Amino acid sequence: MAMLAKPAEKTEMAGAQTLRRGLSVLRLLTRIGPGGLRMGEIGRRLDLNKATAIRLTRTLVDEGFVLHDHASGRYRLGPEAFAVGLAAEPSYELQRLAAPTLRALAVESGDTVFFSVLHGYESICLSRDEGDFPIRNQLIKAGDRLPMGVGAGSCAVLAAFLDKEIEDVLRRNAALRAERFPRCTDAAIKRLIQGTRSLGYCVQPGLVIEDSWAIGVVVHDAGGSPVASISIAAIKSRMGAARSAALGNRLVQASRALALLQAQVKNNPDT
Repeated sequence: MAMLAKPAEKTEMAGAQTLRRGLSVLRLLTRIGPGGLRMGEIGRRLDLNKATAIRLTRTLVDEGFVLHDHASGRYRLGPEAFAVGLAAEPSYELQRLAAPTLRALAVESGDTVFFSVLHGYESICLSRDEGDFPIRNQLIKAGDRLPMGVGAGSCAVLAAFLDKEIEDVLRRNAALRAERFPRCTDAAIKRLIQGTRSLGYCVQPGLVIEDSWAIGVVVHDAGGSPVASISIAAIKSRMGAARSAALGNRLVQASRALALLQAQVKNNPDT
C-alpha cells in the first residue's frame, strides 16, 4: 500500500508546480498592464522553457483568463481574470475611497504617490499615481510586494504595531531583507519607527532605492486598525527638511480625512 502512495504524491506535487507556474503568468501579466507581453517575453521573464510557456499560456487563454491579440502577438489579462478581480473588489474599497486623494496628492506635490495595504508580513502596492516630476528609476509599481518595514509607507504601518509585534515581523522577514534590501537592517528600521512615532510620519532616506527618498503615513480602517499606507517618493534633492515636513503633515491630514470618510461610509452605506 505504501508503494502505491508515491505516484499520487508525485502527481500532486507536479500539479502544484503547474498551478504555481500558471499563477506566475497571471501575476506577470497583471504587473505588465494592458499592453501585455509576447510569448517569448513571458518565457524569459519567468525563466520558463518555450514549451512550458506555450502550454501554460494557451491553457489560460482557453479558460478565458488570458486573451491573445493575434495582430500584435501579445497576451494580456482576459475576462475571467477581471471576474476574479470583481469578486475580490470589496477588499479594495479603501483604495477606491482613497483614489481622489491620491491623485490630488500627486498633482499637488508633483511627485509619485503610492497606496499600499498590509497583507500578512508584507505590504502590497495597490496603486501608483505620478505627478509632473516622477522618479524615472522608480521600480515599485502596482502589484509589487515589500517586506513589512521596507519603504516609508510600510514602515509607518509597522510603527503602529506593538513593540513585541515589530520584533516578530523583523525576525520573520530578516533573511528576505538581507537578500533584497540590505540597507533595511533591523537597526535602520527601528530608527525610522522611532522617528515615525515622534513626527507622525516616516521619512525614509534612500534605503530601498538609492537617491529615492520617501515619506509615508499609516492608514487605519474604520475600526482603528493599521491596514494601509500612503507614501510620496521623490529624488533626494526634492526632499529638503522644510518640504519633507510639509509633505509629511499633508499626508497625516490626508490619512485622517480618509479615516473620517470610511466612518461616514460605514455609518451610511447607501450614500
